[in-house]
Amino acid sequence: METIVLYPSPGMGHLISMVELGKSILRRQPSLSITVLTMPPPYGGGATADYISHISTTVPSIAFHHLPAVSVDLGAFHSTEAILFEVIDRHNPHVLHALETVSASAAVSAFITDFFCTAALPIAAEFGVPTYYFLTSGAHFTALLLHLRELDRTATQSFKDMKRTPVDIPGVPPVPASEMVISLLDRTLSDYRDFVKVSDNMPKSDGIIINTFESLEPAPLAAMREGKCNRGGRTPPIFCVGPLLAAQDRDGGEHECLKWLDKQPSKSVVYISFGSLGLVSAAQLKEMAEGLERSGHRFLWVVRSPPWEDKAKRFLPPPEPDLVALLPPGFLERTEERGMVVKRWAPQVAVLGHAAVGGFVSHCGWNSILEAVCAGVPMVAWPLYAEQHFNRVVVAEGGLGLAVGVEEGEGGLVAAEEVERRVREVMEGVSVRKVVEEKSVEAAAAMAEGGSSVTALGKLLDLWKS
Repeated sequence: METIVLYPSPGMGHLISMVELGKSILRRQPSLSITVLTMPPPYGGGATADYISHISTTVPSIAFHHLPAVSVDLGAFHSTEAILFEVIDRHNPHVLHALETVSASAAVSAFITDFFCTAALPIAAEFGVPTYYFLTSGAHFTALLLHLRELDRTATQSFKDMKRTPVDIPGVPPVPASEMVISLLDRTLSDYRDFVKVSDNMPKSDGIIINTFESLEPAPLAAMREGKCNRGGRTPPIFCVGPLLAAQDRDGGEHECLKWLDKQPSKSVVYISFGSLGLVSAAQLKEMAEGLERSGHRFLWVVRSPPWEDKAKRFLPPPEPDLVALLPPGFLERTEERGMVVKRWAPQVAVLGHAAVGGFVSHCGWNSILEAVCAGVPMVAWPLYAEQHFNRVVVAEGGLGLAVGVEEGEGGLVAAEEVERRVREVMEGVSVRKVVEEKSVEAAAAMAEGGSSVTALGKLLDLWKS
C-alpha cells in the first residue's frame, strides 16, 4: 500500500483545501491512500471535529493522524500568523513520530505540506520522501513568496515605512508597499522572518502545488516558471490543480437563507460576507448597513460581532451578534422586504451558486475568490487581514470585480457612500460580470477531463509512481 501524507496548517480553510486535494488525487489514483496530519487549532478558528468525522465516514481512503496539542501563551504573540508558525515549529517532533508510524505500515510516496508548515521540510528530507508545498492561496501570492527573500535582501526599511511606494514582484502588477501581506509589513517581527524562511525553503522542495488554474493567473505563473521570481536560484516545477472547493449540498435541512433566495429575482441579491474570521468594528457595521439601505438593492448579509475590545480575548471567537444593538435603529424593519441578515454563517458555496445572487462583497480570502469565480459572481474586494490585501490585486486587476477605496479601507472606516457606490456598480455593471462569467467557464474546463488542472495533477501522480 502506498500513501500520500498531507500536512495542513490549522484552520478550516487550509484543512478543507488540503482534503479536497486528497480527494482529487484519489479520483485519479484510487489505489493510493491519503494520510492527513492534523493539529488542534491553537486559537478560535472553528472546530474541525465534525468535518473530519464526515470525511472519515464518506471517504474511507482518507485517514487522519491527530497530532497532540501544543500549549502556547496566546497573549505573548502579536498575530495569528506568529502563533501558527510557533505552534507548527513545536510540532516537528510529533510530525517525525507520525511519519515513522505511517511509513511502518505503508510506503510514503510524497509529503505535501502547507506553506505555513515549512519547518517540517527537513523531516521529510530525512525520510528521503519527495516533498511539495501546497499553496492554499493563488499564484500571485506564490510569486511573492518566491521573490520575498530577494525583496528582503535589497530592502532597507519595512514595507510599512515605504507607504505608497510600489513593490516590484515579477508577474504581479505594482503593489503599494502598504498593501502588502499584513504579516510582511514590519520586518522586525517574528512572522515576517518566518515568511522569509518559507521563501528560503520553497526552492528546495520537489514542486509547488497551487489551488488555482492556469488561465486565472497566467502572468505570475509565467514569471515563476521563467525563473524571474528566484533569479540565480532554482524554481521547482509548478502544478496548478484548482479550483479545489468543497461542495455544499442542498438537502432537507437547508439553511433558511437559501429558502429566502428562492423567492428573489435572478441576479438581484448582493451577498455580503467576510468569512469565518473576518471582523469589523461596530462603527463599520453601521456604515455598511446605511450603504446597503441606500443602494436600493436586495441583500443577504452575514453579520458577526465586532472584535473583542479586551486584547486578552483577541484570538477567541466573538459572541453571538446582537443585531438590534449593532445595526442602526429601524434598519431591520425598513429593509425586511428586500434584505436578510444572517448571524455568523451562511452556506457560502450554495449561496454563491444560487440564481438570485448577482454580486459578492468579500474579504478576498482565496477560497471565497475561487467560489465566486466558479459561480460567475462579480466581487467587491474588501480585504481585512492576512494576504487578502494582496488578493485584491487578482480581483481588481483581473477584472473580476471592484475594490473599495484603498484610503477609506486603511485604518479607518469605509464610508456608507463608498459601500453604496460599489454595491450599485457591481450589481449594475456589465463588463465585470462578463469577465467573471468567462472565468467561470474556464474554471469548469480546467477541472474537466483533459483540462489543465486535471492534466497537471496527472503529471504529478506520474512522478510518484514507483
